[in-house]
Amino acid sequence: MAALRKIAQERGGWWHAYVCPAHGVELDHGDLLAGVFPAGGARCAYGCRVDDEAVRGAWLVLSHQAWARHLRVLACRGERAEAVTRLVEYAGLYAELATERHGEAQTWMLRGRLFHQALTDAIWAVTIGHTVITLAEDSTEHLAAVLPLLDDLEQAALDARDVLTGQGHLASNYTAWLNAAGVATSRAAAAARGREWDGGKRWLEGDQGLYAHLRVAVADDGWEWEGSTYYHGFVLRAALLALRGSDPAAVPPDVVEVLAGMTDVLAAIATPGGILPALHDGPYLRGPLALEWLELVALAQQLFPSPALEAVAGRAREELGAHDDGLDRELGGWFTGPALPKRPAPDPVTVFPAVGYAVLHHAGVHALLDFGPHGGSHGHRDKLSLYLYGDTTPWQPDPGQVPYAHTEFRDLYASTAAHPAFRADGAEQAECAGQLLDSDGSSVTAEVTTAYEGVRAVRQIVLGDSYLVDLLTVSAESARRFTSQLRPGVALDIQLQAAGPVRTTWYGDETLHGWHTHTPGRAVRPVTRPGPGPADDPQRVRTRVDFTAESDRITFASVYQAASAGPAVTDVQLDGEGVLTVALTDGSSAQFRTED
Repeated sequence: MAALRKIAQERGGWWHAYVCPAHGVELDHGDLLAGVFPAGGARCAYGCRVDDEAVRGAWLVLSHQAWARHLRVLACRGERAEAVTRLVEYAGLYAELATERHGEAQTWMLRGRLFHQALTDAIWAVTIGHTVITLAEDSTEHLAAVLPLLDDLEQAALDARDVLTGQGHLASNYTAWLNAAGVATSRAAAAARGREWDGGKRWLEGDQGLYAHLRVAVADDGWEWEGSTYYHGFVLRAALLALRGSDPAAVPPDVVEVLAGMTDVLAAIATPGGILPALHDGPYLRGPLALEWLELVALAQQLFPSPALEAVAGRAREELGAHDDGLDRELGGWFTGPALPKRPAPDPVTVFPAVGYAVLHHAGVHALLDFGPHGGSHGHRDKLSLYLYGDTTPWQPDPGQVPYAHTEFRDLYASTAAHPAFRADGAEQAECAGQLLDSDGSSVTAEVTTAYEGVRAVRQIVLGDSYLVDLLTVSAESARRFTSQLRPGVALDIQLQAAGPVRTTWYGDETLHGWHTHTPGRAVRPVTRPGPGPADDPQRVRTRVDFTAESDRITFASVYQAASAGPAVTDVQLDGEGVLTVALTDGSSAQFRTED
């Protein structure tokens, strides 16, 4: 099989175009190391075959990135001859093809040379650079032939960074990868020449370097400013890759704090079973992303050991199955000094006030409340969404996002309708920010007043003894049509009762029970309809539930309890004064008052 492998001879396009136009699913990759686009077109899981210029260009991105990773794996495993031969081949190809910025790229892109985007060039360059660094640790023999490639890649990263920062985008996630590319390629070139690396001031310490980027791109609460799980990990992984060979004790203390905070974010939002909620833009489920999480965890654990991240790695490895190439297990000794102290375990309630997320974990339910800023081009219209997970079950997940080139599905998954949020008059929320009203060790309350003109919504999440309470109050000066939405990621049963709350049962590895009621005297229509499930497959149908009422003020109250928790809830009632009573099988009860 190895003899059939060859490097494609064309420049890559934009990987987000590798999507079925009919079904919105990412197309099958085929054999990316074959160097030849799949005969008859790229396959869709629903039987389509897609073949056009954009899809071919996207496949080339995936193929070149797969080759770069393959060479890195070869280098780590000591298979030097093939790694060096292929690197020399890439050096010739780059010199031939990447003579100018990509003229076919979309106008909004920061254009690359080997790919449409400079960002994609940088990601590829980082992998090539680390391949050479690893080879040079054993010997510099034959690496001189790769020096023109490394020097050109460093200069391309510098040119692109100058353009980006000149536009005022030091905080862009592109900047993280351009700096990581500059570090990797310049350090690789120094290693191949048998010299000490002297690029720290240009790529790490300078006013456009990695440290400066992290200081402006990461908020005080530890989140990368866009509030997307994917882009948060994207930036953190770039930083960890750039710090290869560094002594953790020599990294500036404020940068250490930033990196520790970024690590803590992932530990806090991850479920005990390793699910990382796909908050805002980013794939819901994708094999190459699982490889990225494995690499990130392998590096982060050598800097800030965090037990919570072990579950993330375990889940990623389970998702990959036979497609796990084992690279993460070859990355020991990444830093030259000992790890910094172990990170503390997350509290039951963790609030990130700058980016606007709250995480509540209790009695088998892992909940996230989204109330913060929109998040720029990667934001979704989902203020006051409530996401619900078990340890390993996505009961009501953030649905994630499809590859960006699919305009219709991308807009669908950014929409209010796709999220467990609220709506007024059936309309979309405006791009807006809410604010935190209150938080303690057992509850979080947030509001939004600019999602709809003249409408205020307050959502209060409280940890009960063995359950979770959700109180959503929506109000306006005159009657409006208000809707509270359930958006399951699993099979759901719903039962209306002649008296008492509506019951829901959510299935999966774990089972969740729900009780749903509302302000007395308001007529609420619970309507179920089929809708697309999470974004890894928009054709997968899930049962959506909308609770809708005409009112100037209404509270939608829900109680959630994992089937494994107890004593079990038997009844929930909301009175006209806004007091919710929860009764349990042991005869006890508790009351919760809605916030004004």
